[in-house]
Amino acid sequence: MKYEHLLKQHHLKATPQRIAIIDLMEHAGHISIDELYRSIRKSFSSISLATLYKNIHSMMEAALIREVKIPGHKARYEIEKGSHTHILCKACGDLKDIPVDPVSLVDSGGLDTGRYQVDDVSLLLCGTCPECQERQND
Repeated sequence: MKYEHLLKQHHLKATPQRIAIIDLMEHAGHISIDELYRSIRKSFSSISLATLYKNIHSMMEAALIREVKIPGHKARYEIEKGSHTHILCKACGDLKDIPVDPVSLVDSGGLDTGRYQVDDVSLLLCGTCPECQERQND
């Protein structure tokens, strides 16, 4: 992925810190602010948490990244992709994307929203991943 091009497409300056943030997100898939801060400090030891948050919010406002809210856990961040659903393992905390379009639930009429005009849909499925199921059966 060409990070500089991606940032410029979203009208953001391609700073070394932003390039590093996008690189870490791409490799992690979903990353918490704490994980991101620990990792980015290896390359940019003087970066502050406030600067990291400022960059995160700028990239969210530009729709380059999105926040994945997980009840009872810290939010995680990911590079913006097409519409999809998340699945969380309650045992190990692993978060994965699955190719289910939550918007289609609303558009198909399968979900009665009353008179609400829906402009954002977030769906989180929770369960136990295959690896944790295997450990539980041992």
